[in-house]
Formats: sequence, C-alpha cells, structure tokens
Amino acid sequence: MKRRTLLLGGAGLVAMGAVGVVAWRESSLRAPQANRAVTQAAFVPTPPNVEALFAARLPDVQGRDTLLDSFRGEPLLINFWATWCPPCVAEMPDLEALSKAFNNVQFFGIAIDTDVNVKQFLQKVPVSYPILVSGHSGIDLVRAMGNPSGGLPYTVLISADGRVKEQILGPVKVDALGQQLKQLLAGSRR
Repeated sequence: MKRRTLLLGGAGLVAMGAVGVVAWRESSLRAPQANRAVTQAAFVPTPPNVEALFAARLPDVQGRDTLLDSFRGEPLLINFWATWCPPCVAEMPDLEALSKAFNNVQFFGIAIDTDVNVKQFLQKVPVSYPILVSGHSGIDLVRAMGNPSGGLPYTVLISADGRVKEQILGPVKVDALGQQLKQLLAGSRR
C-alpha cells in the first residue's frame, strides 16, 4: 500500500510539474511583446499619437488619478518601463540624475506593471519624478506613442508645443539623452 501511494504521489508530482512548464511556456508566448527583446537597430517608429497620451488618465503609486493632459504645454520626457525589465531597472538611476539636472523638463514614468510591484521597486530605487501605473494595458499607449512592437524601455521626448522630438527604444545613453534634452529646451524657448 505504501509503495503504491508513493508511486501515485510521485506520478502526480511529475504531472503537476509538466502542466506547470506547459502553462508557463504558453503564457510566455502570449505575454505582451514588451516582454520580448527588441533590438534598437530593428526599431522603426510609427507616427506617434500624442493626443492618445494626453487623453490618458492613470493612477500614481498612491492610487490618485492623473490626467496626462495636465502636462500639456511643458517639455516632457516620458519613460515607459516595468520592474520585470532589467534594462528599465538599470536606467532608472540615470533618468533620476537627468531629471534633477534638467528640472525645466517634466519627467514622468509610466509603469507597465502592477502598483504593488512598482511600490516595492520604488522603495529600493526611489525617483523624484512622478510614476504612473498603467498595468499591462499600457502597452496600447506605448504602441500609440510610436512603438509598434511594445518593447521596453521606451522613452519619448515631447516639446512644449506637443510635438514628439525623440523616440528611444531600449536603454537611454546618458550623454546622448542629455544633448537631446538640451535641444528640447532650446527649441521650447523659441
């Protein structure tokens, strides 16, 4: 009887493990494309729909709704990111430093993640600029902003007059982004 119980128990564990592997593989295949690697060289941006961005209403990490239209008329840096995205996490300290150096540009992050994950992450890697939480539905906004693949991280620079000036797929290069921000501010003063 004991041997039979052990054999059945072992077979049950093997079956559960196999079902788990199959479920994980299937969910990975159906995951948003933001989960998948997209090289910068292959990135072909589409015309961004800035009005879709300004029409969005997203909660911050405290759950307060933010209407993105409230940022209209300011030079903006929007960074789409996620806690599960290693390049996104790696660039956060650089974006924080740039946000302090370019305080005339409104930085904000849109997390393609859950509020719980974002809160936990921000305890370890705090940033001073606003972080909004879109969940996985934020991939639609990423695509509307000119990133058809939905890959992350994705950073967009918008001038004060509402025109997209830069679209960056993948981790930012600090020096290059600093120059792009200087150009964004110079164009906003005219």
